Formats: sequence, C-alpha cells, structure tokens
Amino acid sequence: MRFDAPPDLRPTPDRVRETLFNWLAPWIEGASCLDLFAGSGALGFEALSRGAGEAWMVESDAAAAASLEQNRQLLGAERLTIRRDIAQRFLTRETSRQFDIVFLDPPFSMQDREQVFQLLAERGWLREHALIYMESAARTTRPSPPSTWGLLRRRQAGQVDYALYRRGDAV
Repeated sequence: MRFDAPPDLRPTPDRVRETLFNWLAPWIEGASCLDLFAGSGALGFEALSRGAGEAWMVESDAAAAASLEQNRQLLGAERLTIRRDIAQRFLTRETSRQFDIVFLDPPFSMQDREQVFQLLAERGWLREHALIYMESAARTTRPSPPSTWGLLRRRQAGQVDYALYRRGDAV
C-alpha cells in the first residue's frame, strides 16, 4: 500500500495489531467495523482481510483520507466506506447504522477520549455486545470507559497501552 503519512501519525505497531486480531478472531467474521481515527487504515484494512463484512473509516486529515481512498481502490476494497470528518462530529450525526467492532486509536495527545466513549454509547453506534478496542500512551492516565463496558483484555507493548472492551458485562 502507498501512504504518505502526516508527521504525527502513529500506526498501530505490528505486534500489537497481531495480538488484537488474535483476540478478535472469534468475532471478526462478517462483523461490521468502525475505524474511528483511521490514520493509515491499518486496523480497518486488517479487519477486512480477516473476514469482516464491512469497514468504515473516519479520518480528519485530508492527505491521510486521500491515501485511504487510493489504497481502497488499489485493493478493490468494495466493503469499505471512507468518511473525511472529525470523529466527534461524525458521532453526533443521526444514524441507523450500528457496529460490532470499533477501533479507537486516536492521537495520544487527544484529551477528550471520554467524550468519544460517551457518544458511541449514547448515540446508538454500538450493537449489543459490541467490542471496542482502545489504544493509548502507556505512561498516561488510562481513559475511563462507560461503566456498561466490561474489560476483556489489556496489555502494554513499549509505549502503547491497549485494551479490548465489550459493551455489556465482561465475559
């Protein structure tokens, strides 16, 4: 894939992505996925390559969104929808669409992660028992997800803390 990344883009490390998709293996087939801070699109493209039914990518950076579109065309990813928008604004829109798996890998400098959690939870974007992946800097305070999300797994790899939550009680 071709991607001219903005200088502050931080793609999910390969070993983290491998662990994440091992965790998701029982649920990925046919899933509807949302890659909310798409960046390079690595998580959304990986989901499609592992059998997800569809993926939506939301990216605010014009160059990154253009590269996502080029890669969508290059790969013939017909089950991929790309939206150039700010994640929080995207989540305030009315929708009848719900997702099985949501990838949240915002810039580590983002301060209002809890707002994103709240919008996902309250605006109807999540299917019952949806899975929510969250990535953050390892040496910062972990964001607090809604009390209705149960923690399934959490790990740290280098500078990255990553966790998988499930809407509803933890299983």
